[in-house]
Amino acid sequence: MPKRLAIARHAKSSWADPDIADHDRPLNARGRRAATVVGRHLREAGWEPELVLCSSATRTRETLELFGLPAATDVGIEDRLYGATAGALLARLKRVPDGVASVLVLAHNPGVEDLVRALVDEPDALPGKFPTGAVADLQLPMPTWRELEPGTCRLRGLLVPRQLGDA
Repeated sequence: MPKRLAIARHAKSSWADPDIADHDRPLNARGRRAATVVGRHLREAGWEPELVLCSSATRTRETLELFGLPAATDVGIEDRLYGATAGALLARLKRVPDGVASVLVLAHNPGVEDLVRALVDEPDALPGKFPTGAVADLQLPMPTWRELEPGTCRLRGLLVPRQLGDA
């Protein structure tokens, strides 16, 4: 059975307090609005991942909360996803159990953008930038996560908050 993967970049974070460590920066007002709108769009489209792999950074955890996924969703908050490279994210995905049909990865640039560009079979279909709050929806033709390799995924769509109007 094919797998489905969503790769998301956290929503816009605040730089208001220069003394806050990068890991601890929260979302700003625009980021909170965008994450709420993106989450509503995902729910209305029927997207409910079985597993979420989320960076431990404050802004990714806040983005995830505002997505409003069902309480029964299996969520892993992982320190190793904070600042992870595309290679590290891919290695983590390859360890997802085969019985899991859909995964949402919520992390940071440049890792998420580099991962999406590496995985899709038509990288020219992606815009020049992967903005904050963006979610790439990928279809994987393989039955196991360990078979995931660069160039093997079909881009089903790219959701960008500003496309949703009120984000």
